[in-house]
Amino acid sequence: MSPMLETCLALGKTFPVYDPRTAEVIANVAEGDAEDIDRAVATARKAFDEGPWPKMTPYERSRIMLRAADLIEKNMEELAALETWNNGKPYVQSLKSEVPMVVRLLHYYAGWADKIHGLTVPGDGNYHIQTLHEPIGVAGQIVPWNFPLLLFTWKVAPALTCGNTIVLKSAEQTPLTALYVAKLFHEAGLPPGVLNVVSGYGPTAGAALASHMDVDKLSFTGHCDTGKIVQELAAKSNLKPVTLELGGKSPFIIFDDADVDQAVELAHFALFYNQGQCCCAGSRTYVHERVYDEFVEKAKARAMRRIVGDPFKSGVEQGPQIDPEQFEKVLRYIRSGIESNATLECGGDRLGNRGYFVQPTVFSDVKDDMLIAQDEIFGPVQSILKFKETDDVIRRANKTRFGLAAGVFTKSADTANTMMRALRAGTVWINCYDVFDAAIPFGGYKLSGIGREKGIYSLNAYLQVKAVVQPVKNPAWL
Repeated sequence: MSPMLETCLALGKTFPVYDPRTAEVIANVAEGDAEDIDRAVATARKAFDEGPWPKMTPYERSRIMLRAADLIEKNMEELAALETWNNGKPYVQSLKSEVPMVVRLLHYYAGWADKIHGLTVPGDGNYHIQTLHEPIGVAGQIVPWNFPLLLFTWKVAPALTCGNTIVLKSAEQTPLTALYVAKLFHEAGLPPGVLNVVSGYGPTAGAALASHMDVDKLSFTGHCDTGKIVQELAAKSNLKPVTLELGGKSPFIIFDDADVDQAVELAHFALFYNQGQCCCAGSRTYVHERVYDEFVEKAKARAMRRIVGDPFKSGVEQGPQIDPEQFEKVLRYIRSGIESNATLECGGDRLGNRGYFVQPTVFSDVKDDMLIAQDEIFGPVQSILKFKETDDVIRRANKTRFGLAAGVFTKSADTANTMMRALRAGTVWINCYDVFDAAIPFGGYKLSGIGREKGIYSLNAYLQVKAVVQPVKNPAWL
């Protein structure tokens, strides 16, 4: 167990963690607050300034990360069950997709550890000029509840690769897998104080981490309104750099040359995956007028076939929403769609009377000015809009405060090339959706965020670049 976990327990405060299938308490978890954040940061600072982690060879760091990946793989079934129990996502999704991606991400970043290097820079005059890439220091990280374990790894892996130490605040709804995996990292040989996990609430522990004067870098994933607060706290404290991965209202655009059956299935997946609780969900489904009616009928039929229920049961595609707050929010948006005269094709209500299950819901005749077409619902609600011209759908797709992702479904290479350049989004999927390889950078334009997660680009956020200049007498060459 990490020193930070022991510290939180010593304070004696706890909060309940719930099973969203039943609304019953799973466990009571140690609650960290501002004092715990102070202790965690002090521990991480000492580990960075005096401990072995930044001074290890990159190869040594890589080996520890690979051992952690092996332990996660060894405990894959237990981790997947814990993730589903605490979050509500289908167990097969946790087991077959998300935990394996955690292992893959650790392998990917372990491979980067000994490939981070600076440059020898030519300059005017007799000088030897080089750049050094150094770890930034103590990294504060705040992760959300929709992909607790996966996004834990998105943040932790590149920070560790670069030689930093970490204080991570888990989401109060889903703290369990973060605690479990932190324990596995320490079993793998991660030195004390390098990875510190604090379970707690945003206004207390999260705000304390964002405003802490001894945190050198901050990474946050969550709602854009909270992201603004995080950036403001970071700026008002020590002006620490901030990476933000925030919300989205991503367009999924289906052209008239598309195979409608394939487009229906892909659009369904783009919206309903993970109970619709994806920041990049294809939540504005634009369909060309020539295939609109056919698409709507088939999209409705597909949603009505969607299997909702206990996520541990075989064949279940959709579990519950995360908590009562998110559950009620989704139902409010459904009521808003009905009140604004969108056509409710199917769904529109809760499912059952226990837990936080929402019927797969499809709206047609949606207009761009409706709330269900503007706001991030973060639930299983598909909004289908009609378009005629390419230029028009580009304008409408881009007329949003978000810019996280977009999808395009077409057989035309020319259309695909036009759209991939015209859409103002951090990721554009062509004839696919939600493809998340470890090497693919992820992040957004506009209110969808700052910086990138995953891939080589995420390493830059955890490094300082230092220029070193020294004179050279009588050089043979420069």
